[in-house]
Amino acid sequence: MENPPPSSAGPYSAPAPAAQHQDAAKEDQDVAQLVLNLCIPELREKAIIILSKKREKCEDLALLLWHSFGTMAALLQEIVSIYRLLSPPQLSFDQSTRVCNVLVLLKCVASHPDTRMPFLNAQFPLYLYPFLNTTYKTREYEFLRISSLSVIGALVKSDDHEVIVNLLCSEIVPLCLRAIEMGSELSKKVATFILQKIMLDDTGLAYVCASSERFCAVANVLAQMVEALAEQPSPRTLKNTIRCYLRLTDDRRACQALRDYLPIALRDGTFNGLIEVDLTARLWLHQLLHNVMMSDSGGGPRPAPGPVMGM
Repeated sequence: MENPPPSSAGPYSAPAPAAQHQDAAKEDQDVAQLVLNLCIPELREKAIIILSKKREKCEDLALLLWHSFGTMAALLQEIVSIYRLLSPPQLSFDQSTRVCNVLVLLKCVASHPDTRMPFLNAQFPLYLYPFLNTTYKTREYEFLRISSLSVIGALVKSDDHEVIVNLLCSEIVPLCLRAIEMGSELSKKVATFILQKIMLDDTGLAYVCASSERFCAVANVLAQMVEALAEQPSPRTLKNTIRCYLRLTDDRRACQALRDYLPIALRDGTFNGLIEVDLTARLWLHQLLHNVMMSDSGGGPRPAPGPVMGM
């Protein structure tokens, strides 16, 4: 008599499909309830914390947040509630952390293709600008700055022309320049990425090069970034900065201006070791130097020292 086939059941067996389906359904129910809890002030803080941790596991979280009645208004209320604490600086670490978790959820909405444009058309990014406008460098304000930039970064990452046009109607470029000037290394990195994405769009490049004042503001801050990178190297930030300069050479007058005002550190091999293993960055730098060298001499917007916020 043949022995029966061994049973697949056991303490180490994988969950049955039915059990997996039940677990997934339970998880969806839990997330849906947490989204509803956002509208209940007593339950909101806990719901924000848990949802911010579940954002990568729940593919439909952005849709739930956007389409659930009152949810986005509740998140907006959290943001607006700390405006009065921004200046003079009275923001506590716990208050900053709570709003940063809210910004994580907004980033989720900004990243989703089905909620990105509704989020932008509702002018939600404007509510983040007060955080980008602060000049305080303590961690409470820096965390808000980074988190706010991350939301904007999620919007421009899609390379959507309509997103760029919408953002250019606001003060996003000077705010990014401010973050590059006085933010932490991470703030500088994200703000430079945003600036790069804006300039890679034809409308964004035209905006930056529309006047000598705008060009000078961007050129001054990029030069400061290069100077800072020479002291505290960051390959990713350097790569984004080189790409910004290279994009400027697509405008004839800007390219001519860079003949005189491109930082020496980009010409003399200062960063050769930093980008040695990054072929793309090396090619961009080579193309940048070639474009500037081959440009016709002549007039163009001229970088000049001064504040960058009057754009």
